[in-house]
Amino acid sequence: MTSRNRSTQSSESAPTPSPRRRTVVKAAAATAGIAVVAAPLATALPARAASDAPAFLHGVASGDPLPDGVLLWTRVTPTADATPGSGVGPDTEVSWVVATDKALTNIVSKGSTTATAASDHTVKADIRGLAPATDYWFRFSAGPTDSPVARTRTAPAADATVSGLRFGVVSCANWEAGYFAPYRHLAARGDLDAWLHLGDYIYEYGTGEYGTRGTVVRAHAPTHEIITLADYRTRHGKYKTDTDLQALHAKAPVIAIWDDHEFANDSWSGGAENHTEGAEGTWTARQAAAKQAYFEWMPVRPAVAGTTYRRLRFGKLADLSLLDLRSFRSQQVSAGSGSVDDPERTITGRAQLDWLKAGLKASDTTWRLVGNSVMISPFAIGSLSADLLKPLAKLLGLPQDGLALNTDQWDGYTDDRRELLAHLRSNAITNTVFLTGDIHMAWANDVPVDAGTYPLSASAATEFVVTSVTSDNLDDILKVSPGVVSTVAAPVIQLANRHVHWVDTDRHGYGVLDITAARAQMDYYVVSDKTKADATSSWERSYRTRSGTQKVERTYDPV
Repeated sequence: MTSRNRSTQSSESAPTPSPRRRTVVKAAAATAGIAVVAAPLATALPARAASDAPAFLHGVASGDPLPDGVLLWTRVTPTADATPGSGVGPDTEVSWVVATDKALTNIVSKGSTTATAASDHTVKADIRGLAPATDYWFRFSAGPTDSPVARTRTAPAADATVSGLRFGVVSCANWEAGYFAPYRHLAARGDLDAWLHLGDYIYEYGTGEYGTRGTVVRAHAPTHEIITLADYRTRHGKYKTDTDLQALHAKAPVIAIWDDHEFANDSWSGGAENHTEGAEGTWTARQAAAKQAYFEWMPVRPAVAGTTYRRLRFGKLADLSLLDLRSFRSQQVSAGSGSVDDPERTITGRAQLDWLKAGLKASDTTWRLVGNSVMISPFAIGSLSADLLKPLAKLLGLPQDGLALNTDQWDGYTDDRRELLAHLRSNAITNTVFLTGDIHMAWANDVPVDAGTYPLSASAATEFVVTSVTSDNLDDILKVSPGVVSTVAAPVIQLANRHVHWVDTDRHGYGVLDITAARAQMDYYVVSDKTKADATSSWERSYRTRSGTQKVERTYDPV
């Protein structure tokens, strides 16, 4: 089927929402290749300079898989001066082919569109008419130049009985803090139906301003804090030159949501901790620029204009509700403030919360997954020693006198959380699993209805939180070896939070979520050294929730 370039809603669209600061590791800090991949920018530019041919310097990607289609993405560089954010470069025809084989001999879809400076020469093709649960390969072309060939995969049919699903899970990738080895190791697996990016795909800070353990491993571009549309485009473009990120995008479709750093630290509907109104322009303009660049550079279908909340389905086994917890939220309040319980305050916005509740209630799948950018499980710090409490408070953006609350998480919006969890309980909605990033630590949690009386009170859901790809956590802030802080801090955290089965405050890596009808299991993997481009990967731990239990338990082997 031939498809023209367009943005199309996913199979279930959100209704039009009505809108109702620094967290380095926010809650986690809450307490914390392929041969076909395009060459990196540094090596590709000299070859480009010798030719007038267009170039695909930023790889190719796919995303938001449906049973009958998938969204394809690339960026063409038509001339050497048409760099991301430059606003220059000629209109360029870009064509694509989709095939059932890697050699692209059995073509099932093809089309073309024009890449222009108005969209930063990015291209999206929303391909439909494909078969469900099927691998496809695709390629873009411009003039005499072909892009790398990449793999994607469609979702199972809505009524299909699915034996299993496997997703990579990542969040929080600070370019300057290290290399993206977790992406490389996920790409090497070759067994992913898709991968989930739970937010902070990019960071907005200027060089050396955010979480680099005192050392900038590799400088990003632009070197100043990004504020304008050109800035955000340039930063996205820099990220897309990373060969490990390109490798993962070329191996499986991504399903992405944003968090704050795609905009500015601890952002909310009307501003951000890391935004100075006036001196850095208006928040309205900055937010609009960030959103425009995001939708240009990411293979994501907006459910409605300017948001990323939407729902995807994977047969009868699982559906995935993806949240936007930045566009509609009220401003964060001071830690320890009673106003966290104010029912007029919201993290979701009224329309999005109603959409989420309705979708969870109507779901007829075995599992209800929720892509959730900040931790929903309640968290209290407990009696940590001063040498741990101060850096932990710094990571969480808390006063360093030990107030046990991170108001950028759901802890700062308790009425929304109470309403959602009560909805799960009153409607007997089981097998809800929150998949979370943001806090640069790994967690495995029950989600209690009442944390104060847990485990006597019920658990309404479970939550798997993945650590950061590179962004600083506690061992980085304290500049100690991985594992040192967790040995001391984890037992204290668990004592004060009985619903927390495990927390690792120190390591960097990724997760692999494996789902069957019987259980949902998260395997946690860590990398040896985020500052090394050739960092190795190893399995650390696994936790699962068995169907019908709403509880997390440890399991001793990865899937």
